[in-house]
Amino acid sequence: MANINPVSDLRNYNVVLEQVSYGSPVYLTVNGRGKYTIRDIREDEEFEKTKAMLRLMCELNEGRRAGEEEGYLSAEAVRDYFREKHV
Repeated sequence: MANINPVSDLRNYNVVLEQVSYGSPVYLTVNGRGKYTIRDIREDEEFEKTKAMLRLMCELNEGRRAGEEEGYLSAEAVRDYFREKHV
């Protein structure tokens, strides 16, 4: 269940932090509108990994689409490209 508190509750931050647990962040509001989230650090790390994985999947999909539309390079063309760059 979501824990939603006004940001003014941070005056007594220990009470607010006790509400935070893995899978149960605390949402803070300012003037009745959502503004901040406090979540368990393990959950934050998983969130960052998930974002990175989604970015990579999007880039891979973009590369696949470009290869299908414009054609793929042969392995020999890739080797030649890297030989030219590293010489």
